[in-house]
Amino acid sequence: MALEVRKKERENSQNLVHRFTKVVRQSGVLLEKRKRQFHKRAKSALIQKRSALRRAELKIQKAREYKLSKPQ
Repeated sequence: MALEVRKKERENSQNLVHRFTKVVRQSGVLLEKRKRQFHKRAKSALIQKRSALRRAELKIQKAREYKLSKPQ
């Protein structure tokens, strides 16, 4: 995706740079670049299952602790 901004007649370089940055911002090129810069790999199915089991165990453990500490 190539962005092109041509200098208009009687336009100074500051205005040209300002117009260019505006076009770049509106195109979304920088947002896409930042998203790709810190891309993380997807977790494998086994790791996803293990973390889901761990979350379930922690949830049960917290519920058990809450029930034991609850005043009667």
